[in-house]
Amino acid sequence: MTLGIYIQVPFCQTKCTYCNFHTGVVSRERYQPYAEAVRREITEAPPSVGPSVDTVYFGGGTPSLLEPATIAQLLDTLRATHRTEPLEVTLEADPETVTPEKASAWLAVGFNRISLGVQSFDDSELESAGRLHRRTDIFRAAEFLREAGLANISMDLIAGLPRQTQKSWEESLGELLRIRPEHISIYLLEIDEGSRLGRESLAGGSRYSASLIPAEDAMADFYEFARARLASEGYEHYEISNWALPGRRSGHNLKYWRREPYLGYGAGAHSFDGYTRWANVHDSARYVASIGQGISPREQFETLTPAHALEEEFFLGLRQLEGIDLARIERDCDPSVREQFAILRGKIAGLRSLGLVELNGTCLRLVPDRLTVSNEVFVELLG
Repeated sequence: MTLGIYIQVPFCQTKCTYCNFHTGVVSRERYQPYAEAVRREITEAPPSVGPSVDTVYFGGGTPSLLEPATIAQLLDTLRATHRTEPLEVTLEADPETVTPEKASAWLAVGFNRISLGVQSFDDSELESAGRLHRRTDIFRAAEFLREAGLANISMDLIAGLPRQTQKSWEESLGELLRIRPEHISIYLLEIDEGSRLGRESLAGGSRYSASLIPAEDAMADFYEFARARLASEGYEHYEISNWALPGRRSGHNLKYWRREPYLGYGAGAHSFDGYTRWANVHDSARYVASIGQGISPREQFETLTPAHALEEEFFLGLRQLEGIDLARIERDCDPSVREQFAILRGKIAGLRSLGLVELNGTCLRLVPDRLTVSNEVFVELLG
């Protein structure tokens, strides 16, 4: 078993209207003290024992806002405290933050994968969402990354942004495929209380172009169009929201869906050792203060019960298009949840009769053309 490490950088240049993450816009003077606090957490936390680190992921927020030298210091600290043999080292970046100098520096310090936050190629959609970049910035960033020698790029699109139409969606997808990144994520817009756009939409308001959010049926059509188009272009659909060219799946994110261990450092970062989940405090100022006072930033400890672990096997595993092995799960699950497993088998039979899941031998998976109702399937199965 190997270990993944996640470094959280919770800073952005602006807060997107749809964002429900714990990120913030702060003065650049706070970047370096935060990075020093993360380095101290890495140094003072118990180092990984046994498994080597094979994936590192810098997420956020916008990690590309940090100076390359600061990022290099963080990576050096990881190498000094953990047994690292990383096959995949990812940095999230916004298009407008990418320069030729930064791209070359990222490659030099050890990054071999860049996840570029694109969201859309339509300038009016980007403006409505509060994004700073525009279509030309995306092509420019991709060019800088390629010229620097970065041969593994991931890009994402959001289906359901305000002002989005079938025509603009198809054009964005076409522009994305002109660049042909090695990895693509397609996310459906989340409408909830956690974002300004979500709150406005739920309240029936029109700020942030909330009244121009496409209908749910339209979002589903966008997703299905992307699924067909990406398949025709040679991309493998391996997780509900993720596609990759052969050999380019996200090794780090696969750890989450396979319930493999990972450690998170930084404000709001989550960790999992196979039995317990925990998270750091979300507020970056409080995080830095805790580290400075020698107080552990960890909170929200949860030791998984056998019942909860079984539910995670289904909820996380079924996100993968390959599905899950029921025989393995039944063999490995705690004896105390045998009855619960039997109940799940009964629910699976009902979902099969509705054409929502399919069983091939002992392999259970969601029916590929019913992925847009996956949340309803999970609720029925685990509710």
